[in-house]
Amino acid sequence: MIPYDQLFKVNLPYQANFEQAFRDFLGKGWYIMGEGLKQFESEFANYHGSKNAIGVANGLDALILAIKVLHLPVGSEIIVPSNTYIASILAIIHAGHTPVLVEPNIHTYNIDPVLIEAAITPATKAILVVHLYGKCCDMDAINQIAQKHGLAVIEDCAQAHDARYKGRLAGTLGDLSGFSFYPSKNLGALGDAGAILTNQDAYATALRSMRNYGSHQKYQNDQVGFNSRLDELQAIFLSVKLPFLASITTHKRSLAKLYLAHLKSDFILPVVEEGYEDVYHIFNIRHPRRDALKAYLLENGVGTEIHYPIAPNHQKALAPWLEGVSFPISEEIHATTLSLPCSSCHEPDNIYRVIELMNAF
Repeated sequence: MIPYDQLFKVNLPYQANFEQAFRDFLGKGWYIMGEGLKQFESEFANYHGSKNAIGVANGLDALILAIKVLHLPVGSEIIVPSNTYIASILAIIHAGHTPVLVEPNIHTYNIDPVLIEAAITPATKAILVVHLYGKCCDMDAINQIAQKHGLAVIEDCAQAHDARYKGRLAGTLGDLSGFSFYPSKNLGALGDAGAILTNQDAYATALRSMRNYGSHQKYQNDQVGFNSRLDELQAIFLSVKLPFLASITTHKRSLAKLYLAHLKSDFILPVVEEGYEDVYHIFNIRHPRRDALKAYLLENGVGTEIHYPIAPNHQKALAPWLEGVSFPISEEIHATTLSLPCSSCHEPDNIYRVIELMNAF
């Protein structure tokens, strides 16, 4: 069996370091917002050449707080891609605003800059871009539109750790960015974890208070805050893995290259573009008989996933905002996309076997 992913195997190379880090953690007896968190925040900020990293509880909270810190008028419209994972849209709603969905480019699966401007109204205050599957959005075009209309730009980097756009890392291309370190991410914790990057010190100061009940000093609460602190132990584990992120990226790219070189033209493959250094958090293909292909691969010992089987506008939870609205490009992607094994636990032989089976489908 070639599973889609095996998190135990992914984390096996770091086990001895995790165990030592855990013993050190136990010995210190400081379990919340200690030196481990400060160390990871410093390392993660430095990795990106960013002034500030603020650790939070998870990726959804990272986006919610990144939006909240902008202090937009209640009910502001925020543009977001129509084919994103629901968390991107939930963040806008939880922050007290209105999601405005814009279709993606059918080739890149990222929000189409050509369609953004038509969606802007006087109530539009921000654009939430999502670097889906580990490919950066067309940020020059998006930032030009944002500057023209005075809009903030927030990056959802949950799937784009180490991705680059014209030499710049995802997370450094807008005003603020949110990261998830969910265990299956390229830089994954051993539980829920997240972070926000920003070069604006005022935002960073407010966010550090906001994540901790609105407090900078114990028992003094200056704003209505949240309990969304990056767990000290997860921060320590992430510090163990961060030095290996580049090698994880290199490995996943090498596997992706095999798919790109050897899969038949029957399958719609991820587009490769100059100036984009994709990290293939998810290696997705598209096929009109996606469900039959998925079943065939499983019958032959290959696990796959679908990211994502239901378009956001078809989710019951989002009906009050999106009921009756059609997004044909997004729906086409959701109906045909399939995610193939492409993890740091996989080896080239695994990928060649998947290719062999797919080309025989």
